Amino acid sequence: MYANKIALGTVQFGLDYGVANEAGQVKSGEVKQILSEAKKNGINMLDTAIAYGTSEEVLGKAGADDFRVVTKLPSLPSDEGNIACWVRDQVAASLKRLGQETLYGLLLHCPQDLLGLNGSALIQALASLKNDRVVQKIGISIYCPDALEEILKKTPIDLVQAPLNVVDRRLQSSGWLYRLKDDGVEVHTRSAFLQGLLLMERSKITQKFSRWSNLWDQWYEKLKVQGVSPLAASLAYPLSFEQVDKVIVGVDSAPQLLEILQAAKNANEGPDTSFMCSADLDLINPYNWNHL
Repeated sequence: MYANKIALGTVQFGLDYGVANEAGQVKSGEVKQILSEAKKNGINMLDTAIAYGTSEEVLGKAGADDFRVVTKLPSLPSDEGNIACWVRDQVAASLKRLGQETLYGLLLHCPQDLLGLNGSALIQALASLKNDRVVQKIGISIYCPDALEEILKKTPIDLVQAPLNVVDRRLQSSGWLYRLKDDGVEVHTRSAFLQGLLLMERSKITQKFSRWSNLWDQWYEKLKVQGVSPLAASLAYPLSFEQVDKVIVGVDSAPQLLEILQAAKNANEGPDTSFMCSADLDLINPYNWNHL
């Protein structure tokens, strides 16, 4: 039912990524198979970033011609004197690595750059790329919706990417999911599986996350009672919102992608997960996991 809302995240193609990842960086041969299955099953969008190791280069070699590509600029160097040239050079290098002539989306990995001293120059540089049709949509990748108010006062954007999953509901609970769609902003969500944590067997969740033992116990008990897989239940939440245009998922293999697509078709059968809501930043922000 919702398979057409799936976009393919590619951080695993360039880095050893994810708390549940046991296979490491995806091999180039497997990347080609994943892209082939994605194309066959109607997936038309890839999400990557300059900061994702060799992901752009891997995609270019594997062949991403049949996909719309969204990539992200890294943080603006503090000593950069010519913002327009820096942005143009970064995008030109990305296009060369990807083997693309244009980008569907160009996002800022560090949206706070828009609020800094060089914010106006950065906005002009992004607008220039859009005006020249090098980029179709410009936007930001955020970790928390708190900064959206100030950023949107400064510049209009076309696309926002943000985390949204059963334990991180800030995009929805803050009202921003609805506000963005009302303003015509395209919304992509990521972290549906919380880097794989929501898919791990209960016994394999490490002591690091023991603070939330009651949450995990409820999660797996609910899944067991209703006969729903962690995968289907995790996908059901972000896919259920009509305001979400794409749900970005990362995979390690072609069979895993097919499993996700099958689960997406049945996402409306997911259990009630309202009890999973957590405001604990130590859990919902993976950047904090190294300090647990």
